[in-house]
This record gives sequence, structure tokens and C-alpha cells, in this order.
Amino acid sequence: MPRPNSLTPQLDLSFEPPRPSRRVWPVRELVGQVRELVEQEFGDVWVEGEISNFRLAPSGHVYFTLKDADAQLPAVLFRRQALLLRFRPEDGLHVLVRGRVSVYEQRGQMQLVAETMEPVGAGSLQLAFEQLKQKLKAEGLFEAERKRPLPAFPRTVGIVTSPTGAVIRDFLNIVSRRHSGLNVLLFPASVQGDSAAAEVEAALAQLNASGLADVIVLARGGGSLEDLAAFNSERVARSIAASRVPVVSAIGHETDFTIADFVADLRAPTPSAAAELITEAQHKIAEYVAGQVHRLERAARFQLLQSRQRLTHVPAARAEACVMALLHRQAQRLDDLGFRMEAAVAEPLRGWTRHAAELAAAVLRHDPRQQLGRARERLTAGRSRLERALERDLHRSTARLNALHARLHSLSPLAVLERGYALIVDDRGVVVRSAAQIVPGNVVTARLADGAFTSRVEKTSKGRR
Repeated sequence: MPRPNSLTPQLDLSFEPPRPSRRVWPVRELVGQVRELVEQEFGDVWVEGEISNFRLAPSGHVYFTLKDADAQLPAVLFRRQALLLRFRPEDGLHVLVRGRVSVYEQRGQMQLVAETMEPVGAGSLQLAFEQLKQKLKAEGLFEAERKRPLPAFPRTVGIVTSPTGAVIRDFLNIVSRRHSGLNVLLFPASVQGDSAAAEVEAALAQLNASGLADVIVLARGGGSLEDLAAFNSERVARSIAASRVPVVSAIGHETDFTIADFVADLRAPTPSAAAELITEAQHKIAEYVAGQVHRLERAARFQLLQSRQRLTHVPAARAEACVMALLHRQAQRLDDLGFRMEAAVAEPLRGWTRHAAELAAAVLRHDPRQQLGRARERLTAGRSRLERALERDLHRSTARLNALHARLHSLSPLAVLERGYALIVDDRGVVVRSAAQIVPGNVVTARLADGAFTSRVEKTSKGRR
């Protein structure tokens, strides 16, 4: 027998098909489902827009809104990703953000969870360079008034650079050629990479602390903006500004400019130019001396030539007579000076001889041996009196000390304890003066003359005074 269809009339009764039951979504579940769908569909997107409502939370997270002319999208950049940014985001900046779209369940709000961010137009490094430049300039770190002149004749120059690069070799070659007496103190440091800024900062601090360098040079060869990033960092700039020793910045080529160049006391176009600037005064003096020596040699040769020409026109006999006459005059003058010197020395010598004889006679009249004997007797008598006085004072002081010791011993708490008494303190170290201070179960310590012991109170009782 065929099974009746539920939609056909049965026993002259008709039935409607059952209506499906309604599904009621909890808000959390619905928002969670939407979040999962959105994250699956938009798990890795690039979004371009303008930053507005920029906020930096105390936790380090960055909150902002990306907007264009027709829409806006809340965004968050968490602290770990924010630390990796090479520039400082700010309102009005046009950026390209990579991240994933999600839903913040507590608000039911769609947001972009950013992973990276880069400015549209200028590169992030160039933007970070300009931002830091404006910040430090506003603080006055670029002002010419705070920059110090280099010492004209430094004894030691400290150079912070890579010990294996061509920079240090070129620097040493120029210094040895222009000022061989200048000491060069090399402080090895990375000049490229993530650790370069910290190493340069540490090098500046240690060179300042050592007090060995009269001037410090920061040097490295040329490179891209990424290669020079360490010298565009704020920590290096502030280390240069805080240095007590003048700092010369010799970074890159002549067309390369870094933040370190603006803060340093002097910017050199290249490391080789820095070596020339440091040795400039010494080199100028050496050049001046060499020029004067050359002029002197030429003048001497000229004078010799003139003298030779004059002597050529003078007969030999006449020249010999002139020379002999000159020698005779000089010899006579030498004799006159000798006679005057003897006379000048002889008169004071005779006076000193007379004075010495008078002093010898006075010494003989006043025999010091007699005065010495009398002084020795007075010294012996004084010593005896001093010894007796010291002995008396020592006896009196000893007797007084013994009396004070006896009085102190009689007043000492230990003397009381030696007579059989004890000093009771509770577990807090407070002296127990009354039975009312303790109750059964308290732990007390009894101090005796030769030690102490700890006990627990079983019972207390009040006694009469």
C-alpha cells in the first residue's frame, strides 16, 4: 500500500508544510563570523589614503584613520610593527599601508590591522631624514653658536670607522704625509647595518670618557641613503651634540649630507678632506718654514755671489791687507774686552776676600762649642723635667681610668645579670617589664650574664610589688 504524501488530504483534512524555525544569533557569535569572513577574504591588502586622527597610545600602539574623499577606515599599527617604521606618521601624510582587514568585536567596527607603512611619493628614509632634521633644527642643535672650533695643533685624533675599509688607510696616509707627529686613535665600529648606530654612540661615549682624543672624526665612505642610515639616526645626532670633544663629520662623498653633518662641529666633504683639515695648521707651518728656508738659501747664495764678484775686482794684495787689518782690529778689541773683564772681576773679588776674613775673625771670637755645650745642658734638664711631668700625668690618668672603669662596671647591666638577674624580651625584641605584656603561648628570650635561652610562656600570674 503506498505511503500517503504529507501534502495530500488525509481523512478529508489538509496540512500546510512546516515553516523553518528562526535562527537567533548572539551578537558575539555574529560579529565573530563576520570577522572570520572578512579576514579570510581580505587577509593581505594594500590600502592607500591620508592619515587623520593619529594617536600614539602609552602602550606604543598607533591608532589612526585612513581616509579619502569618499570614505574612511580605522586602522591600528601595533607596537612591534611601529618600532620598525623608518619615519614618523602624522596627520595629513599620504601613505600606502599593507595589512589585513578585521573587525574589532568590542565595538563591532571594521578596522585595518597594519603590518607595514610607507609614504607615497618620498621614500620612508628620506621622509625620516627630513622629519628628524626639522626636529633637531628646532631644538637648536644645528646652530653655529654651539659649534666649537677645532684645536689648531691636536696631539691625538680619535677616528670612529671600520678598521678594514679604505677610509682608515687613506686617512693614515694623509696624516703621515702632512703631520707625522699626530697620534691617531682608532675606535673600530660598524658604519652600516642595524647595530651601527649603537656602536657609533658607544664609541663617542668612550672616547669622551677616556680624555685621550683632542678631536674626534666620524668617517665612512659613500653609499645609498640606506647605507648611511646610522648617521641619520637621532641617537647618533644627540651623542655628537653631547660630546665634550669637538667632532668632525666625514661621511660619504662631497654630495652626501647626513644629520651627523649638521650636528657636528665641522663637516668635511670626505674622510681625506677631514685629515687635511685637522692637519691644516701644522701643514701651513711646515710649508711656511720650508718657504723661509728656501728664501734664506737663495739670499745666502745671492750674498755669496755678490761677495765673490766684489772680491774678483779687488787685487789679492789689497784684499789680504784689508783682511789682516780687520783681524788686527778684532784682536785688539778682544784684548780690551779681556782687560775690562779682569778689572771688573778683580775688584769684587778683593771685597769678597776682605769680607770673608772679617767673618772668620768673628767666628773665632764667638766659639760655637761653648754655646753648644750650654745648649746641651739646657736640653738635658728640660728632657728630665718633661719625663717627670709625663710620668705624673700618666699615673693620674691611670688612676682616673681605673676609677671610671670601676664605676662603669658597677652601673653595667651585665653586672646586674651576674648577680642572678635576667633580661626578658618578647619575640619583637621589646623588653618585658610587666606580666601584663605577655600571655600564655608567647615566646620570650631570657638574657643572662653568660648567654641567653628562649622559652614559651605556659601561664602568667600577678605578684605584689
